[in-house]
Amino acid sequence: MKTVTFTIEPFTESLNRFKEAFKAVRAGRHIEPQETVGFTSLEAARNFLTRERLALLHAIKRRQPKSIYELAKMTGRDLKNIQEDVRILERHGLVRIAKRPRGRRTVKAPRVPFDEIALKIAI
Repeated sequence: MKTVTFTIEPFTESLNRFKEAFKAVRAGRHIEPQETVGFTSLEAARNFLTRERLALLHAIKRRQPKSIYELAKMTGRDLKNIQEDVRILERHGLVRIAKRPRGRRTVKAPRVPFDEIALKIAI
């Protein structure tokens, strides 16, 4: 099962983790890639992963639409809003777009490369 982790921690802690990983790579040590999306507050995470975006991730994962247009139809939401949400989710690595030819044009099929989202909160 593939998991993406949402971290909620102060920016300075994220920066320190990045510095340590960078030092390790420069020293030639192998670092396991981590699928992580970082936030500085719980409110920021809530604003990012809205109920609608979570429903989109679920619809994409379970129903595998052949296009963003089909996703809009499946969810009953406006195409422009779906496109914006998919762009935001893609920018953060939660959605990947597979471009497929359909006739003379290219269709963008959204995919979710994870099975679950884990939440990690620094205290």
